[in-house]
Amino acid sequence: MSGRRLVACVGAIVVHEGRLLVVRRGHEPGRGLWSVPGGRVEDDETHEAACAREVREECGIEVAVGEAVGQVQRPAPDGATYVVDDFACAVVGPSELTAGDDAADARWVTRAELDQLPCTPGLIETLELWGALPPDLP
Repeated sequence: MSGRRLVACVGAIVVHEGRLLVVRRGHEPGRGLWSVPGGRVEDDETHEAACAREVREECGIEVAVGEAVGQVQRPAPDGATYVVDDFACAVVGPSELTAGDDAADARWVTRAELDQLPCTPGLIETLELWGALPPDLP
């Protein structure tokens, strides 16, 4: 990967009342696939601030950003590499979702529901590896 441009990104792993927050991507990469909310870190913000902003923009809810859970790297359409730091987040306030920004849809899902969705490559396996799925979503 030497010589490739690295793009800092974040993802939010939000579990509320035994359900995981997922969004259907409205743009490439992964248009139409389900994933956790997230996106690029702007030059003037921390990773935590970017994470909270992305959830607000994509889902219409506020979250408290907690500990970093893990990191993945994914190819970007322009030949760069997205370096995605994922954070555990908790809902602060109402949990009613409104899809917006890059999200075509947003919903709370159980593990059984997650398994039925067309997800971005590696999403479920990575969340399992990190132990990031809630206990009732084994």
